[in-house]
Amino acid sequence: MTDRETTELLTRIADALDRIAPNLATTEVPAGTDAFTWHADSGRLEPVAEINRLDIEQLIGIDRSRDTLLANTRRFAQGYPANNALLWGSRGMGKSSLVKAVHGTITAETDGVLVLVEIHREDLASLPRLLSVLRDSDRKYILFCDDLSFDADDTTYKSLKAMLEGGIEGRPRNVLFYATSNRRHLMPRDMIENERSTGINPGEAVEEKVSLSDRFGLWLGFHNCDQDTFFEILDRYVKRYGLEIDQPTLRAEAVEWSVTRGARSGRVAWQYIQDLAGRQKKTLD
Repeated sequence: MTDRETTELLTRIADALDRIAPNLATTEVPAGTDAFTWHADSGRLEPVAEINRLDIEQLIGIDRSRDTLLANTRRFAQGYPANNALLWGSRGMGKSSLVKAVHGTITAETDGVLVLVEIHREDLASLPRLLSVLRDSDRKYILFCDDLSFDADDTTYKSLKAMLEGGIEGRPRNVLFYATSNRRHLMPRDMIENERSTGINPGEAVEEKVSLSDRFGLWLGFHNCDQDTFFEILDRYVKRYGLEIDQPTLRAEAVEWSVTRGARSGRVAWQYIQDLAGRQKKTLD
């Protein structure tokens, strides 16, 4: 084998090793990005180049929740006390969209002071490791967990309870926790009822299960929208994206669309708009 062939072989081996080597754990937050996803297995923050979110003006029918969460987040970004928030209720009514939209609004106001970090429910046990990275940063962080819930044998909720309130070290001043869930108390009803019927001290067992949600200072409820609100959402989308359809046809098609899906919600409205735009050969930019 010639020296050139040896060099090429070693280069290929080195490149292969680089590809399979694990990424180094994050020791500080990378600069220049205002959104990350936390990967617990490698202990690193992966930058998100473009957040999938709507403008806050596009969120219709949730005015009270929108204004409350926006005010809470704005105070936090300005360095004032603020509460952790649990957004709970009907599916498809804009819980996660609101968190992302609020972050976008505050980021535009404060020029990157506020950072959104998504953590998956199955990675909650790694929260202490993540907080150790964020604690000494000069920026403010919203930890966002979408679709948070726990099953009967899942004990990771105890790690979250300690982080929110109660742990000896506590939550860093520059970190808030926002979560969305279809359940107000984050636990299945049958799980709580089982504790009542089989526990030696059922009251104590139930208190442990529901006390997690008590650690969120803000409870924002989301409920199925009525037909007028559903139509208002559709009208806003049609106007924003310049779709061509008369109102009677829009309403008739949208009602049929919602009936086939068994619900009226912001998500169902958006799915119909995507179908309508596709039929009209228009993009939704």
